[in-house]
Amino acid sequence: MKLEIITPERIVFNADVISVAVPSIDGEFQVLDNHADIISTLEAGKVKISAEGLSEETTKILSKSESDNRLEYTIKGGVFQFADNKAVVLAD
Repeated sequence: MKLEIITPERIVFNADVISVAVPSIDGEFQVLDNHADIISTLEAGKVKISAEGLSEETTKILSKSESDNRLEYTIKGGVFQFADNKAVVLAD
């Protein structure tokens, strides 16, 4: 699936990923390929990305999780949308 993380300043991340977990206001949830369409409000926390074969250029803005092999991006809040196998995080 495709994941885009967009801030008011720029597109921070745009690549194919295995999964993404986001901090919604109702608790963290994860989406994989072919997940049902969803829109959710996000709270402050970490967007956790699982992906393989990403270039260093693609991941330079992300941090690596110490607990597993995920990449992370910290947000202050925002909106998450998943449709047509594309996830979009509009982050503050």
